[in-house]
Amino acid sequence: MTALATAQTGDTLAPIDYGTPQEWEIAGVEVIGSQFTDVPTLKSISGLRVGKIIRIPGAVIQNAIENLNRLKLFSDIRIIQDKTEGDLIWLTIQVQEKPTLSKHSFAGVRKASHEDLNEEVSPFLIKGSLVTEHMKDNSRMALQSFYREKGFYDAKIKITEVPDPRRVNAVSLNFDIDKGDKVKIRDITFKGNENVRSKKLRKVMENTKEKRRLFAKSKFDNEDLRADKKSIAAFYNTLGYRDAKIVRDSVWRGEDGHWQLQLDVDEGSQYFIGDIGWKGNSLYSDEQLNRVLGLKKGDIYNSELIQTRLSFSLDGRDVSSLYLDDGYLFFSAEPVEVSIYNDTIDLEMRMYEGPQATIDRVVINGNDRTHDHVIRRELRTRPGEKFSRSDIIRSQREIINLGYFNPETIQIGTPVNQQRGTVDIVYNVEETPSDQLELSAGFGGLGGVVGTLGVSFNNFSLRNAFEKGAWNPVPQGDGQRLSVRAQTNGQFFQSYNFSFTEPWLGGKKRNSLSVGAVYTNIDRSFGSASTPRQLSITKFFAGLGTQLKWPDDFFSSSTTINIETINLNGFQGFTTIVNGVPEVVERGKFRNFSINQIFSRSSISEPLFPRSGSRFSVNLQFTPPYSWFRSDNFWVLPDEERQQRIDDRNDILMVRGFDKMTEAQEQSFINAEENSRRFAFLEYHKWRIDAEWYFNLFGKFVLRSAAKIGLLGTYSNNVGFSPFERFELGGDGLSNQNFAITGRDIIALRGYEREDLEANTDNNGGATVFNKYTLELRYPISLNPSSTIYGMAFLEGGNSFLNPADYNPFELRRVAGGGLRVFLPMFGLLGFDYGWGFDKPDVISGIDTSRGFGKFSIILGFEPD
Repeated sequence: MTALATAQTGDTLAPIDYGTPQEWEIAGVEVIGSQFTDVPTLKSISGLRVGKIIRIPGAVIQNAIENLNRLKLFSDIRIIQDKTEGDLIWLTIQVQEKPTLSKHSFAGVRKASHEDLNEEVSPFLIKGSLVTEHMKDNSRMALQSFYREKGFYDAKIKITEVPDPRRVNAVSLNFDIDKGDKVKIRDITFKGNENVRSKKLRKVMENTKEKRRLFAKSKFDNEDLRADKKSIAAFYNTLGYRDAKIVRDSVWRGEDGHWQLQLDVDEGSQYFIGDIGWKGNSLYSDEQLNRVLGLKKGDIYNSELIQTRLSFSLDGRDVSSLYLDDGYLFFSAEPVEVSIYNDTIDLEMRMYEGPQATIDRVVINGNDRTHDHVIRRELRTRPGEKFSRSDIIRSQREIINLGYFNPETIQIGTPVNQQRGTVDIVYNVEETPSDQLELSAGFGGLGGVVGTLGVSFNNFSLRNAFEKGAWNPVPQGDGQRLSVRAQTNGQFFQSYNFSFTEPWLGGKKRNSLSVGAVYTNIDRSFGSASTPRQLSITKFFAGLGTQLKWPDDFFSSSTTINIETINLNGFQGFTTIVNGVPEVVERGKFRNFSINQIFSRSSISEPLFPRSGSRFSVNLQFTPPYSWFRSDNFWVLPDEERQQRIDDRNDILMVRGFDKMTEAQEQSFINAEENSRRFAFLEYHKWRIDAEWYFNLFGKFVLRSAAKIGLLGTYSNNVGFSPFERFELGGDGLSNQNFAITGRDIIALRGYEREDLEANTDNNGGATVFNKYTLELRYPISLNPSSTIYGMAFLEGGNSFLNPADYNPFELRRVAGGGLRVFLPMFGLLGFDYGWGFDKPDVISGIDTSRGFGKFSIILGFEPD
């Protein structure tokens, strides 16, 4: 066998000189060494076919070598003369294929980044395929592009082929990566900006930022720069510079290796609005439209504001609202510059009012669990009615407030049939889990660990409760709420709660029905017969709520009847105030029959993370004024009965092996007996006002401001203040939860223990008046409904007072701090706060204490009041 020509990758190809050239006819062509490449294809590409006349030496053999080498699949190519007979020649194409890929690896970078790098190179690195220069070049460019996007413009990628001893002709590719230093934008400068400061223009650039602050994002990207140049021009337009543009940008690497960016600005002239005319309007006069537009001659020419006032403004102040809320779906308005002179532009608003559109169908898609009627009853858009944009916006808000759907993915379509003059409203929703499970354990201060188990089904269906197939795991879809909760540590503490709410009683109007029951038993006696410390509460309630239409339909009313029985046997922590003097109430049976009336207004949407809107409520809870119909001092025992009760008590003590009461103990006993008569039927009126506002300050930052005030009043100073239904300000609302079920309103005050406020001590038994003010700056980390997360910084101040006469709204306990909230649909709200209290009692009195100023609070299941 004689080698006619050979080629090795990278070598120069040259024919072999055999002296005198001779013509041959190819009688046969064989290919050897090809395992992964199709043999007929190689023969065809080489150009050597049976019957072809070739000259040896000559260009045909050399061309065949070059054709095969262009494939870049072989590391060695040879064309060999097998034999000759007369003028016939048999040829063999002998190739050595490049190695195949067995695996690849990365070096020089953290292992955590390998997954991302694999995604970049996976389109090119296919296991078992031939390793070619093309494969390596594409992989290198993909990795360099990946690092450039992260700001590592000087990343170097070295690729090494390492033979794989476990496989024949196979290699592993090792990518040795040197990211280098991140290249940031050192400076952004402007030229030509005479009327706007460079600092302001840098703020307008949302994507391209200088590296001037710690942790600030700074990365150069051409697409980001193009978008920011458009933002700068748009910002100039809002200032009246309608012709402003970026005429040139220059980008270079400075001596320190970082980017330098210069933008040349041509501001042009500033323009003002001239005359404003209207054309095509028949429903509203020019004066009416001008009033809604809110622009006048001499105002700065702001094309963006003009378009907003014509088409859509978040505050509802736009011309299109007049038409779209009255069915004119086909309405359009286009501002036309009819005259430009000096620095003034005359405008003509050319309008097409069109016909009114009627709603044909209302379609709901995506509600896998929630029944259609639960959603439809919340909608303001109904078939046969005129189209209204505000009704669609309000319907979307009501769907979000149900809490059953992902607020980020709700989409509303309005396919139009212009021939019929109708429009369909299509609501596309995505169900999210709404039920909650509460399972916790914590030290309750009652002699051991308190366990809690509770479930809340927020989309329950009572009518399907008797259908076997509906229990998966519970009947759902009708929008009813069922809650069951139990707390206990065995002997010393038990609490059971049940509630059920039907939000649409009768199914036609927004009239809600709520019923529930609470039973609580606390025993702090710890086995002592002489000093019992027992409390039990049994409560039933039923309430009706309705949505009001006046002053607007954001208002609602709720009326609840409460029937409660409280039994005390030596249980401390409750007092009354009679003519300014506190008296202990620790024994007796007390009946609390009250009516709770709430008027509220809420315009908040997205309840998990509100960005706008407000919520107000006025709450009045009152009992009948029993003392008005009874004689003065009706509770005072006659002397004979007083002595008889003392004797009976002493007899009981002596039977149990204890001494008789002392004179002081007898007086305390009689006071307790008389107070049990005084409050056998509790009487009070209790007022509370809550208000909160949400503002989207800028970007994703939301400001929440809130104020709360509460007052407990009495019908008779002689009877005194009720020992129950007090206010307790302080703590985090969790560690105090046992007090929340003993007839007190718990209001959290971050940074302070409940004992830090004097009105909360056992001797005082809670406040009769409180106030609290809050400012929170919130920032969302994740708005995914499966895990809504946001952080906050807060300022808070509040105080509570034992006697209303001592109330001072400016005498506050102040606190500052931060916190985090995580909402998991199955478990509800989780979070923590750390508050730094500035006005703790020890701080005020100047006494050093080891308790410190800061306090860490945990939030589980609900946001503290």
